[in-house]
Amino acid sequence: MRLPSHAAKMLAVAVLPLALAACSSSGSADSADSPAASTTPSKAADPDAGLLTGTQLKKALAPASYFPSGFAADASLARDTGDTYQAPATKNAAKPHCADLAATSWISLTGVEGVSFAQNSYINRNTSAELDQEIDVYRGTTGADVLKDLADVVAACPGYTDSDTHSKVKVTGAATAGLGDEAYTITLTSSAWETGTTLIASRSGTAVVSVLSTDGADNGAASAKKLAKHVLASLKA
Repeated sequence: MRLPSHAAKMLAVAVLPLALAACSSSGSADSADSPAASTTPSKAADPDAGLLTGTQLKKALAPASYFPSGFAADASLARDTGDTYQAPATKNAAKPHCADLAATSWISLTGVEGVSFAQNSYINRNTSAELDQEIDVYRGTTGADVLKDLADVVAACPGYTDSDTHSKVKVTGAATAGLGDEAYTITLTSSAWETGTTLIASRSGTAVVSVLSTDGADNGAASAKKLAKHVLASLKA
């Protein structure tokens, strides 16, 4: 029902003190709940917080003094991500290029790249034996996924043709105990080679250490395991 104008004025006068009282009693609460306070965006968490940089990983690689006499670093194969992080790569579902198992950075055949890494290679000038080492760091549990993906790489690459000798290379792989949190070993052999090649990937937390060895009559197995253990120990130190 619409009120007469006089009655409406009287009602407004009666209500005004109540409104003023409400405002004065809740002033402190209003300031706390002001739009400026409630709409301030929270800072997003850094996904790379706490992860080692390439500069730090480089220091964890085995130094020149570790390698036997005759081995020297190949400067052209030394790389790292420095003090910055790179965006993690999207996994590639395509069939891996199997011949890259015999190359440096063979761990990238999983199709996953870390946010930081460091690597180098040592070559024996007398025997041409090779010892490669690399550390990659991943976000979250991605490092564990990389180890699992290596079994898929071996399944997709039971063998390949060596471009130098044009011979067939046999590829085998198996989980390996006693190295880091988990490890996987791949062995490459060919009747045309004097000795085969051993690849070992071992995870320690968010870091994956990958090594390659052609040093030794056992397809480089012992020297690869020794190098992996050394780098894992350096990471923990």
